[in-house]
Amino acid sequence: MTTHLNNETSHSTLSLPESALASELFTLRDYLRWVSSEFYLAGLHYGHGTESPWDEAVALCLGALHLPWNVDPAVLDARLLPVERERIIRLARERVTTRRPLPYLLGEAFFAGFPFSVDERVLIPRSPIAELIEDGFAAWFPEEPPARVLDLCTGSGCIGIATALVLPTSEVALADISQDALAVARQNITRHDVGDRVRAVESDVFNGLEGQRFDLIVSNPPYVDERDLATMPAEFRHEPTLALGSGRDGLDIVRRILREAREHLTDEGWLIVEVGNSDRHVEAAFPEVPFIWLEFERGGQGVFALSAAELDAHAASFA
Repeated sequence: MTTHLNNETSHSTLSLPESALASELFTLRDYLRWVSSEFYLAGLHYGHGTESPWDEAVALCLGALHLPWNVDPAVLDARLLPVERERIIRLARERVTTRRPLPYLLGEAFFAGFPFSVDERVLIPRSPIAELIEDGFAAWFPEEPPARVLDLCTGSGCIGIATALVLPTSEVALADISQDALAVARQNITRHDVGDRVRAVESDVFNGLEGQRFDLIVSNPPYVDERDLATMPAEFRHEPTLALGSGRDGLDIVRRILREAREHLTDEGWLIVEVGNSDRHVEAAFPEVPFIWLEFERGGQGVFALSAAELDAHAASFA
């Protein structure tokens, strides 16, 4: 008996058996339409690399089929194998019922144009710092790239590894307090074959990097304040809390970075830190410090830069 799907209904079809769905949906175009409709009905939150039900549906279907984002549109009308149809259906159902972010379901996220392995041990890469990496941090190092770079609170290692891939002469350290996160970072070091220039180090902020100095320290540390942490959409609750929250105003780790970074920077070095929407807390806590707040073509906020000289000049504020 054939089950016919009523596309005019406002009710989800996810409860139908996979066989019923797969018997009515055949092409990639069919699945893009169906998945986007289900995501729209489910009212999902999009904050892990996509911005709409359609974008999320495209990412899910292409990821499930191991196709690149810029695939030839001719494949839209290609019929899918039964196993491929079933995988898309299972992924769509899990995305809706569990609210797990899509990169965790696929085991992969793209950052600065590079693929990274991810799971619930690390945050999903999404920092606007990707734009700075793609430009080789040229605004701060116009003549030659930084020789030594530290990716502090590295998580998956995406910032440091992408930097190493864009700047092939730079040596990079990936530092994190979480052994679980470092295990994922090491997987990504191996995946991108950069082990000759990139190393992963267990470190509680700078406690584990004694005596080491860098030309550039880049960090996307925990910075979510208590209020935002308590009201985050369900998708974010699948990410490690250790990598999100950082005290009442979100600045517990940021304060340590500002206080301790100078002794790990060369005299001409730079510190770049993402604090997201806790930028207002940074301004309130350090009104006398001339933070350089960066702007991004693709959106994003709350990333500041400070030179070693500025950290020296305002050391008393960070003490």
